[in-house]
Amino acid sequence: MQDKYYTTIGLEIHVELKTNSKMFCGCKNDPAGESTPNGASSDTYKPNTNICPVCMAHPGTLPVANKKAIESVIKVGLALGGTIADFSEFDRKNYFYPDIPKAYQISQYKYPIVSGGHLNGVDITRVHLEEDTATSSHSSEGSLVDFNRAGVPLMELVTEPCIHDTDTLSNFAHELQTLLRYLDVSDANMEKGQMRVEVNISVSKDKDTLGVPVEVKNIASFRSAVKAALYEQKRMIDLIEEGKIGEIVKETRGWDDSKQKTFSQRTKENAEDYRYFPDPDLPKMYLHKAFDIEKMRAELPELPNAKRARYKNDYGIKDEDIESYIDDMELSKWFENVAGILKDKSKIQTASNYITSDYLGLQKSNKEVRLPKFENFVELINMVSDGVLSSRGAKDILAMIVITDESPMKIATEKDLIQKNDEGALKEIAQKIIDQNPTVVATYKGGKENALMSLVGQIMKETKGSANPALVQKILKELLA
Repeated sequence: MQDKYYTTIGLEIHVELKTNSKMFCGCKNDPAGESTPNGASSDTYKPNTNICPVCMAHPGTLPVANKKAIESVIKVGLALGGTIADFSEFDRKNYFYPDIPKAYQISQYKYPIVSGGHLNGVDITRVHLEEDTATSSHSSEGSLVDFNRAGVPLMELVTEPCIHDTDTLSNFAHELQTLLRYLDVSDANMEKGQMRVEVNISVSKDKDTLGVPVEVKNIASFRSAVKAALYEQKRMIDLIEEGKIGEIVKETRGWDDSKQKTFSQRTKENAEDYRYFPDPDLPKMYLHKAFDIEKMRAELPELPNAKRARYKNDYGIKDEDIESYIDDMELSKWFENVAGILKDKSKIQTASNYITSDYLGLQKSNKEVRLPKFENFVELINMVSDGVLSSRGAKDILAMIVITDESPMKIATEKDLIQKNDEGALKEIAQKIIDQNPTVVATYKGGKENALMSLVGQIMKETKGSANPALVQKILKELLA
């Protein structure tokens, strides 16, 4: 049924920026309560401590714009290939909610800092800057408001309605999160609310005509964004099929993760409903005079796509390995140091295989695991490349050097893991295994070549993984010829 319909999705993504202070005052930017004004631990953190007369909108107070926040949005715009405005200003967006102390939000309307740009095949409409709201909590006894988040610098990125499938949605959001971390403008941690995704979705039978758009809020993960989009797509299609197209209205809906469904919150406001007007307390911004835009462009760090291309060209490693490094900047820095020592591309590829498969696997299963010393890991890779260690032996030693600082050679010697290349000794062990497994031998000689690996495995077990597997195969083939 869905094949008969055309789905169009646009995203609004809010990101809390990484600054020391809030957007329009000197209060600490600490909405998650990870520190307190007097330096106490987060265990003693209390609501409504990072507040002042400005962010609480006391009469007579005046806001002052956070320069670093503006600079951060410009960086994002440059990285996206957008146009940085010559002129920009802040506006008052009027609406009343308990979590807006002023009864209006300082935001941007006609003159955003960034226009245009693209990422992962998705076109960007604009990127602008505003202040975050407070946080509310509700119970049977009433509602409470914590204003520690009120006034935190909040970047809003709006895409064009050019997304037509949830894979594109998910890939774009993930790539934006990665980009923000590379630019060091936000940690973009969705679990902490530092990045929030809102999905605008419509369904129609004609791809040249948009359906009635619905906005879905309260989305706390990329996976939930995909589920919310799929739920709304199905809900709208079902209503159309049932002849109830009039029940699809322009509205804001929430996402209930526990019920895996959306629910109506309110009808969607138009821009006119917010009664935007320029904030009279904040000066106009002439960005190309206030900032050296070309210098900022030149000083951008290496971005994810450029890094992907460099890793592919310089190291020749697999695409899935590259993504492991793109997602983990600490790991990628460590890997580059290893690659710089090894130099040989073949050894670098071997190192990458052990890092992305074995090391990351160990890291998931054991909290004590840490990146080994460069010299120890390089020694391990050289031992594998030189045939001193088998792959099995290398895996066992890697599991030790990610917890201890011992030398791989020392461990291999003590545990008798040095790969045995003594053909005479291995031939005796091979003959013993052949004699003990007449059925497997018969199967191999009957044309089932895979049976040979059963014999190889038993020899490796007999030698505690220290036999050279390539040499073992050669010896077995000779003995069974």
